[in-house]
Amino acid sequence: MKILHTADWHLGKRLDSYSRLEEQVKVMEEIVAIADEANADLVLVAGDLFDNFNPPVDAVELFYKTLKKLSKNGARPVIAISGNHDAPGLIDAPDPLAKACGIILIGQPNALITPYELDQFSVIRSDKGFIELRLKAYDYPVRILHTAYANEQRLRENLGEDKEEELNRLLAANWQKLADTYCDTNGVNLLMAHLYMNKRGAAILEEPDGEKPIKIGNAAMIYSESIPHQVQYTALGHLHGFKNIGTEEQPVIYASSPVCYSFSEAGQQKYVSLVEVQPGQQARYQKIALHSGRPLYRKTFDDIDTAVQWLLAHPDALLELTLESETFLTAEERKRIYQSHNGIIFLIPKLKSGKIALKEGATIDLDQDIQSLFKDYFRSRHGRQEPNEDLMNLFNEILNS
Repeated sequence: MKILHTADWHLGKRLDSYSRLEEQVKVMEEIVAIADEANADLVLVAGDLFDNFNPPVDAVELFYKTLKKLSKNGARPVIAISGNHDAPGLIDAPDPLAKACGIILIGQPNALITPYELDQFSVIRSDKGFIELRLKAYDYPVRILHTAYANEQRLRENLGEDKEEELNRLLAANWQKLADTYCDTNGVNLLMAHLYMNKRGAAILEEPDGEKPIKIGNAAMIYSESIPHQVQYTALGHLHGFKNIGTEEQPVIYASSPVCYSFSEAGQQKYVSLVEVQPGQQARYQKIALHSGRPLYRKTFDDIDTAVQWLLAHPDALLELTLESETFLTAEERKRIYQSHNGIIFLIPKLKSGKIALKEGATIDLDQDIQSLFKDYFRSRHGRQEPNEDLMNLFNEILNS
């Protein structure tokens, strides 16, 4: 059985004010093409389907169109759970129509999916946080323990004083109970969750810039030791880099986001995970690279000509650009930079001289006019550098408004 695992789509995401929708349309098409080319039997989308609780209409439209293509109009089951960026009610809302298209949407932790049947597959058993499917092409079922993102409010009643340990104990006990009840070696056994998970005692995995940190009370992390031994493959969402935090014998995989969403991810290759698994055997997975997103760069230059030359040679880049110089950029220099490239998200001017504090005992003449006071302040903050004409014009404009 072949399973495609993807996560953290963040549809509707913007980089500052720059829309990523055009890139997302392309990468969704790429994921569909990978699923079709690999003849994937099942698709798992492990949360953060949207970037916020109220996604724009075009992002919602892209989401449904992509799921419909992935499901091949009901021939291939697609299971998607909500993440910490998603509104559970929005994910659950189209459930009856989605099921008819082979799409199972799970907004709440411990959701109960009603068994039903389509031509190519059927949901034959379910429990809170568990679903078992029978695919027509296989003589064995696939069982999925599923845990959509749960915040403190949803789990408050179940948590004790030591919330980190209590949450790990709670999830481990619930998963183990389901696994003991339903997950024998006569079927494929998977776990799918949107959680901040790591090995106990391992180095902390950094959450990307702009990602809402997951914290449940004082618990920032679930430990991989909580996963039942029956589970052959764990499909995770939340962290944006591809990583196996389990073992080769029992993979626990963050599949990564489909494109780079913050400059902390600059230069990071993105993937989906293609899993091959059968009952009683070790799951095998391969990461398949995605190529549709514009590359993100953090670049620093100390010369305008060199910067412009690099920008012209990398027209597809999205950029955090730092320019170091002895003086602040003039309006003409800024204009030249922006006219050379349409992907500059942040332009950061930096004085090589740095900041020099006022000498001890220095005094300020408060009887000066406001423009002179501003010039004194500016010189004190920027190594005696004089504010240029553009900056003074801007200061006067603000003053006069």
